[in-house]
Amino acid sequence: MLNLVIGGVAACWMGCGPMETVPDIRSASAAGDKIAEAEENASPPIVRAARRQIEETTIYDPAYVRLKYPGGDVPRERGVCTDVVIRALREGAGMDLQKLVHEDMNRAFNQYPAIWGLKKPDPNIDHRRVPNLIAFFKRQGFMVDGGKDKANYLPGDVVTCLVGNRPHIMIVSDKTAEDGTPQIIHNIGSGVKEEAVLLSFKLTGHFRVKGSGFNGP
Repeated sequence: MLNLVIGGVAACWMGCGPMETVPDIRSASAAGDKIAEAEENASPPIVRAARRQIEETTIYDPAYVRLKYPGGDVPRERGVCTDVVIRALREGAGMDLQKLVHEDMNRAFNQYPAIWGLKKPDPNIDHRRVPNLIAFFKRQGFMVDGGKDKANYLPGDVVTCLVGNRPHIMIVSDKTAEDGTPQIIHNIGSGVKEEAVLLSFKLTGHFRVKGSGFNGP
């Protein structure tokens, strides 16, 4: 006797009654995809733009690269921690940090860290350095006094820290760890990842982007 599955119901070819219902795996998978898509669309734009990089940026590469200006970027499959933030704010908030940081450094070069021996702004690299982004965000009035209270960290916030003695930057996710601590999206050495490590490092700055305009003196 030949059995067929028709419309999710097992039936025999010889005309016997319907047998056990078989789950429609394709329908369940499609429904799951729709739920995941709806949840992702509910995330703030900055978080969505950061999360998209998880599958795209898989290489940590700190090489100096000559970029077009404005809107310049290193190859999408590579980058450093700052590139996660640059791309997320550009795509999620319409904020081109390359252009904004360069313009602000032209206005107030002496207000930025004198760490690299530069005598004038360099639009290829300035916005890709954590200390410069800290200075820029402070000058824009984006600083938040979040402390170590996890409730103060909102999705899309930008957080800076020290990993050992090296500056690092990351974006707060809308996903949380089991204890309620927000996860973060960052590239710390092996591509962009979403991890529960927000309070694992010494925090040095907490910023909340309010707009894309220039607010500095």
